[in-house]
Amino acid sequence: MKLSTLAAVMMSLLSAAPAYAAGDAKSTIQTFDNALTDVMKNAEKLGYKGRYAKLEPVVEQSYDLPLMARISVGPQWASLSPEDQAKIIEAFKKLSVGTYASRFDGYDGEEFQIVGDQPIAGGDEKVDTKLVRPHDDPVELDYRLRKNGDDWKIIDVFLSGTISQLANYRSEFSSTLRDKGADGLVQLINDKVAALGPKG
Repeated sequence: MKLSTLAAVMMSLLSAAPAYAAGDAKSTIQTFDNALTDVMKNAEKLGYKGRYAKLEPVVEQSYDLPLMARISVGPQWASLSPEDQAKIIEAFKKLSVGTYASRFDGYDGEEFQIVGDQPIAGGDEKVDTKLVRPHDDPVELDYRLRKNGDDWKIIDVFLSGTISQLANYRSEFSSTLRDKGADGLVQLINDKVAALGPKG
């Protein structure tokens, strides 16, 4: 299993996790992590396409992908047409799911632990987690969640408590949109998705 990139260490594995109240932020993380655990344990049998198919509804349920796409683009989002916004959201979804499908390609006893949660500015919730790896140091992963209707949805992930996934995307996405327009940004994201899939 590859654990060398930010996307790879975003994984969460909650074997033997305690039960949390339905509808709270920690239950969103627990549900997401349990699904990832199942996919990883069956990764070889599923293959990339099978992992993608299993993870797509899980990612859509757990993440607020439209909001994340908007934040990743930045202020230019407001100037885009609804059609271009929809194309970018769809491409962003494929990138999010494809990243998990590519990185979760095996299981080696990793275990994810929820270590705390707290309210933060704007009514959001932060859930602090730790990825315990049998053959390496643990990795700190903090999730920011926001209430969407009755559900808490993930809107960002912080590696080592400081490195924002969306901040990393925003630097590249906003400059591409400025220089090449919406079609150029969609092409950039789709190229990233294609690079995640099986070669040949």
